[in-house]
Amino acid sequence: MDINEASSMLAALAQSTRLQAFRLLVGHEPGGLPAGDIARKLGIPQNTSSTHLAILVNAGLAGSTRNGRSITYRANLDRFRELNLSLLKDCCNGRAEICAPLIAALTPCCAATPA
Repeated sequence: MDINEASSMLAALAQSTRLQAFRLLVGHEPGGLPAGDIARKLGIPQNTSSTHLAILVNAGLAGSTRNGRSITYRANLDRFRELNLSLLKDCCNGRAEICAPLIAALTPCCAATPA
């Protein structure tokens, strides 16, 4: 991943309201959330919410679709995954033992559940 792309994404998440909004969107995948619901759940005015959501969209961390007068936002999990993998690959520098504790910590939360 390009360093400027990564910087833009990290900068977007470095503000607490935007981080809360992104986490909210991740929790509502795959359906997403209407803009008004996001503002209400975050307890902020809609115009403030719109500004924060626009920054997430511009950074590639979220997308939006319009249905009439309503705009639904969704987290862009592929881009978030790409950012995290890029950071991990840079951090580990090809040395799997450095990342092993992180992978072990993630395994319980991400293990597939039987159908």
